[in-house]
Amino acid sequence: MKRVIYTLVVLLGSALLTFAVITQAEEKPQTESALPAASMQAKDFSHLIGMHGFSDTLLNDHFKLYQGYVKNTNAILDRLDAMLSENRSRTVEYAELERRLSWEFDGMLLHEYYFENMGGKEPVDVKSALYKKIAEEFGTFDRWKEDFISTGSMRGIGWAVLYWEPRTGKLINTWVDEHDKGNIVAAKPILVMDVFEHAYMTDYRLDRAKYIEAFFKNIDWKTVQDRF
Repeated sequence: MKRVIYTLVVLLGSALLTFAVITQAEEKPQTESALPAASMQAKDFSHLIGMHGFSDTLLNDHFKLYQGYVKNTNAILDRLDAMLSENRSRTVEYAELERRLSWEFDGMLLHEYYFENMGGKEPVDVKSALYKKIAEEFGTFDRWKEDFISTGSMRGIGWAVLYWEPRTGKLINTWVDEHDKGNIVAAKPILVMDVFEHAYMTDYRLDRAKYIEAFFKNIDWKTVQDRF
């Protein structure tokens, strides 16, 4: 029990430190830097409003969460650069921001992949190179789909991602825990599905299976196929 309490205290302390530094980075004038300020811009996905199976409330809330990842990624990158110029790169503050960076950055990118591969109305093209590769790797398209859905149905918060691994040429369904644990290095995301609760609870409560069903009805297969 003492070990659990200690771990929770450490995690809470790290989160509070990160929040304080991000807030400080927004309010404090930045030290002159050798690098330009980070300038990732949030993309506009408003064309998804009205998508069948997803309420406007759910989508608008999800867009705001995504915009928060963009904002925090920029804030951390700017703060790290400023601290490096201030000779503060060996501090605990710097180390914790470095740890947090991939969580925010991957959260931003995964949301962009997710929204970009939604909004489609046409089924997968059975003559496409991707469809043929899926059938080759998994035996049938339906067998791949079952594996992808099973991956996305796992307990936990994170993402189901179909990766293309360039060295072997394999297609692999993978669970990504939160945003930054489980990504395959150098592999390319082909299809991304968000299975954090915020992606579906507004409309589907705890019924993740119905959300996944709605997701598959709205995949933009043209975008997915172009990634392959």
